[in-house]
Amino acid sequence: MSAASLDIRVECYAGHRGEQEPQRFWLGERPVVVAEILDRWLAPEHHYFKVRGDDGDTYILRHESNADRWELTLYERGGR
Repeated sequence: MSAASLDIRVECYAGHRGEQEPQRFWLGERPVVVAEILDRWLAPEHHYFKVRGDDGDTYILRHESNADRWELTLYERGGR
């Protein structure tokens, strides 16, 4: 299932190359810990991170660098 772009709150840390990487994000009031970064696409204006949450679901998070704004662009429910 894909999601329309939703603004989300994201907690980050600087990765090994100094780029901000998502560590945790909130869907409404529910926190999701990033268990694994599966893939990433880095461009000057936007960074995308495909992550697996501690809930077993997969998310694609988009960071707009100029506005320092995060969006959820894709959600896939993991097999439980």
